[in-house]
Amino acid sequence: MDTVQLSRRSLLILMGAATAGAVAGCGGASAATTASTAATLFYTDVGTGKNVMFLHGWTCDSHDFSWQYPVFESKYRVVALDLRGHGRSEVMPSGKYLPADYVADIVSFISTNYPGQKFTLIGHSMGGQIAALVAASRPDLISAVVSVDGSLGFAAAYAPVFQQAADSLVSQGPAVAAATLFEAFYDPATNPAFKRWHARRVPGMPADVVIESFGPLFLGAAQVGVGQASAAFCQTLKLPFYHLCRDPVQASTMTPWFTNPKSKVDVWTNSGHWIMQDRPADFNTAVTAWIDAV
Repeated sequence: MDTVQLSRRSLLILMGAATAGAVAGCGGASAATTASTAATLFYTDVGTGKNVMFLHGWTCDSHDFSWQYPVFESKYRVVALDLRGHGRSEVMPSGKYLPADYVADIVSFISTNYPGQKFTLIGHSMGGQIAALVAASRPDLISAVVSVDGSLGFAAAYAPVFQQAADSLVSQGPAVAAATLFEAFYDPATNPAFKRWHARRVPGMPADVVIESFGPLFLGAAQVGVGQASAAFCQTLKLPFYHLCRDPVQASTMTPWFTNPKSKVDVWTNSGHWIMQDRPADFNTAVTAWIDAV
């Protein structure tokens, strides 16, 4: 098997010992907190055609899709933005980095700047889960979703792994813990320059943004990334949904969850977590073909 999968044992070894329960509060009741006032988001808007919006992942920014913009902007109207606390967008106060906060930003952004219009959302990692949550809450704004190794569909057995990672963000600090976590997500063929880039961004971000954004994706009563909660959530999505992942088991498990006839789940080999960077030409061809067919 030439995919790189998240191994609980290897990740625990990588992350090392951590303070138990240090960020357990990322889930539970706090995850249900009402979303805050929408943040001011940095974005670019280029091209004409179908509306497409790129949503980057945790600790990332809109530059992560730089290998997509020339192709997509030649075919579609492409809006690429930085999520709150990331890149050039507004940094909100601590406690305002739940999935619901990110969702509220996207809903407000589309409703305010593109009233009456719909978007195909392309979300990587955390951005994939945010895209799915936006589609679930406001299907009137979204025509389709592309989840690029999105934070969805992990088996229940991974919950302790994500708790360990969340704890390590506190005990070791975001710069060390995030860089170590990323190492579990690369393919042997991943360009070392990408690894360095991904790691170097983290120390430049506010620590609370990094720490508070991670846990609620996978932990707590409101999470939709792990186990039966993820399955139940994905099964509510009726619009076209394209999930790209690196784990054949995850792909097989998730395929029946999406009932729209245009939905599909594909396994991508010879790639790390940043599929769009490791295999840009293949990614661009596959995703644009799917969007054109929707």
